[in-house]
Amino acid sequence: MISVLIADKNYLSRLGLYTLLSNSAHFEVDYIENEAFEEILLAIKKYKPKVLVLDFQSLGLNMNQLETISKTFNRLQILAITDYLHKSDMMMALESGIKSYLLKECDKEEIIEALHATYNGQRFLCGKIAHYLASPQEESIIRHELDKVSCKGLGITDRELDIIRLISEGLSNKLIADKLELSTHTVNTHRKNIMTKLGIPNTAGIVMFAVRNNLLAA
Repeated sequence: MISVLIADKNYLSRLGLYTLLSNSAHFEVDYIENEAFEEILLAIKKYKPKVLVLDFQSLGLNMNQLETISKTFNRLQILAITDYLHKSDMMMALESGIKSYLLKECDKEEIIEALHATYNGQRFLCGKIAHYLASPQEESIIRHELDKVSCKGLGITDRELDIIRLISEGLSNKLIADKLELSTHTVNTHRKNIMTKLGIPNTAGIVMFAVRNNLLAA
């Protein structure tokens, strides 16, 4: 049973998500009606959730407040579900303690998958968010392109994060394999899986994606 706390100022979003998760035997769900930052902290202390589902945009929370939540409750995993924001805001949110990120347009299956992944400590990004963050342009400019992108989520495992970090440091497959005590074949398979998940064709793309999107800050 995964305990989930929902913090979203939008009544329909909050109630819809609560109803969706309450109908599953896998989740124990509560939600916050008072959107004040201090009340959110008190609710987390009261309900002791494993995952906080948060629309920080609707609640007007800033990055310092997100970081306070993350550091105060260091065992709490945070899944953000918002509309498109400026790319810099999404990046800073991931840097400030948000573990996973979905859009409000994501469907039931993706929300459930994201909750399980986030609970298990994996970073999970909506496919459209991953594509959006990898682009040098803002959402308003590439909207027609994003409409063609699958919203299917991208679960980045801890092992894949380790390999992304070492790739970003310039290590070869052989050196990565030695450092992680894996076979070179296994590292090469992980590298191919990472490029497939992120929709990136080469090593340079992995490095740029990691740097741009703070995938290493988890």
